[in-house]
Amino acid sequence: MTTKATESGTDSEALPDPHTTAGKIADLDRRRRQAVHAGSEQAVAKQHDRGKLTARERIELLCDPGSFTEFDELARHRATDFGIEANRPYGDGVITGYGTVDGRPVCVFSQDFTVFGGSLGEVYGEKIVKIMDHALKTGCPIIGINDGGGARIQEGVVALGLFAEIFYRNVMASGVIPQISLIMGPCAGGAVYSPAITDFTLMVEGTSHMFITGPDVIKTVTGEDVTFEDLGGAQAHGTKSGVAHYQASGEQDCIDFARDLLSYLPSNNLEDPPRRSDGLDDLDGPDDLDVTDTDAELDTLIPDSPNQPYDMHEVIGHVLDDGEFLEIHAGFAPNIVVGFGRVEGSPVGVVANQPMHFAGCLDIDASEKAARFVRTCDAFSIPILTFVDVPGFLPGVSQEWQGIIRRGAKLIYAYAEATVPKVTVITRKAYGGAYDVMGSKHLGGDVNLAWPTAQIAVMGAPGAVNILYRREIASAEDPDALRARLITEYEDTLANPYIAAERGYVDAVIRPAETRLAVTRALRTLRTKRLTLPPKKHGNIPL
Repeated sequence: MTTKATESGTDSEALPDPHTTAGKIADLDRRRRQAVHAGSEQAVAKQHDRGKLTARERIELLCDPGSFTEFDELARHRATDFGIEANRPYGDGVITGYGTVDGRPVCVFSQDFTVFGGSLGEVYGEKIVKIMDHALKTGCPIIGINDGGGARIQEGVVALGLFAEIFYRNVMASGVIPQISLIMGPCAGGAVYSPAITDFTLMVEGTSHMFITGPDVIKTVTGEDVTFEDLGGAQAHGTKSGVAHYQASGEQDCIDFARDLLSYLPSNNLEDPPRRSDGLDDLDGPDDLDVTDTDAELDTLIPDSPNQPYDMHEVIGHVLDDGEFLEIHAGFAPNIVVGFGRVEGSPVGVVANQPMHFAGCLDIDASEKAARFVRTCDAFSIPILTFVDVPGFLPGVSQEWQGIIRRGAKLIYAYAEATVPKVTVITRKAYGGAYDVMGSKHLGGDVNLAWPTAQIAVMGAPGAVNILYRREIASAEDPDALRARLITEYEDTLANPYIAAERGYVDAVIRPAETRLAVTRALRTLRTKRLTLPPKKHGNIPL
């Protein structure tokens, strides 16, 4: 037994001999404490002063209490240049491992800004690669909490190589296991491309930033003066670029959203989405659905004027269980709404035109937003429920020059490629090519429904009349009266759901109040849907 003398010469607490079992256990405890407290107290205090939690605190909030098991807690870097060999903290700046969320397994990595500013080196990257490989092997979601300064300069090209190893695994995992990125600090340079490949990217207002090149470089190269927040903050990426799927008000909100998101997603592409069975009847039991007073509220939702908007969220809320709807990308391209809900306890993905913005027109951003969401649902076997009120594609020179043809085609491709159950409800306008694009029967819609207020036509009545009767209106004694009469005739003849119903393009015309019942029955019958695509390496989506 060895002792340690104090300054006064008396013996202090005895320490076990390091060559005994007790000594080795004490040494392990010491190393574990150092790993848990790898960042200095000063660095942790600065992290908290910025309104940010530490890497371990974030994992504790994300995972079920006591469920997290850490990998590579005692890993340390092996670099030797620029004096870095003198500082070799355990963990090397990232915490990796597995745990559970609502009892379901997940793999997690959490970057630690208090150690080397969260910068990625060789061992740091190897730890992330290892936990990603574990997630793929075990078929569980991978959640990355990003708060780092990019590549570790002292380690040079090896850091860049590990970034590419991570990107490669992001691609291999795409469509196989859910991947969610939480941006909770800086994420710059090449580091941004891993979150960009994942399924969902969540950001925190005020404290998280993403950009390829920072404000200083932009100022030097282009002369543009921009702040970190304006360039790559949650607001910028949530409303302008569309990179962020959710703008969280704080870190707790961000983590709560991630947990909610996981509740709609299967653990992998071979499992069914998780179903809530609490308080629900057996799905194979008798059909006891009835129209309720709440359902009947939809009968008066559509305004009599075709130019008057209404909120499509009202329709969505009336159809989903308990009106619960987890909207994705809410701040980006608000003319289309996407998100998750449940019908009879089972997850569905919702895509809906929003008449409150641009009259529900499809533009470049809306097309890409919806196409990406449809493909995400298809990858994870989540049925797609589409609500249609679309007057067409947004006209304009900028839309044409920025590629509305190519980029709008992505939505066609996504719907046509999807093999999951697809249920479509046309509430009002379905004009021109936009009718085709929004989950039509022609693109593989399984059950297509229309309200009696639906207007399915090549274009709106005023535009059609101006083309068809241009000469007659120009030569009429009262052009306005003639135009009004012709518009009414056109609407009565063509702008309705019944010609489409006669041809089987819609399977039924239903009262708005019957929508929840009709959607529920459609999804019941489609639970056994089986559809395979022609054998091929992969399609060539118009990117």
